[in-house]
Amino acid sequence: MKLLLVEDNALNQKLMIFNLKKLNIDADIAFDGEEAVKKCANNCYDVILMDIMMPIMDGYEATKAIREDEKTNGNKSYIIGLTSNVYDSDRAKCLEAGMDNYMSKPFDVNAFNQILSTKNLL
Repeated sequence: MKLLLVEDNALNQKLMIFNLKKLNIDADIAFDGEEAVKKCANNCYDVILMDIMMPIMDGYEATKAIREDEKTNGNKSYIIGLTSNVYDSDRAKCLEAGMDNYMSKPFDVNAFNQILSTKNLL
């Protein structure tokens, strides 16, 4: 699996990478939404873990830009929004932006594994 982790917090990155390795998943990292859009233009990722609140370009804007690029490049990534907000309206906003799913922070590797299994992404 080719995975892109989009997260601006270095500590969160380290913790998430540590947990992803438990699933034998290596990840590319983007520090903000703008970098994520650039990486997606040059790579095809199976899964993107997208933080919502980031500087320069937030997760919603980045997802919309990635989805727009996918219309021409033929790629289709499964994008999971990551946020500390757990309201139904936040979930709806993630889906409206073009994300496929949504997880609350802190990152739960077991919940992530469940999503991968349910969606046959492993």
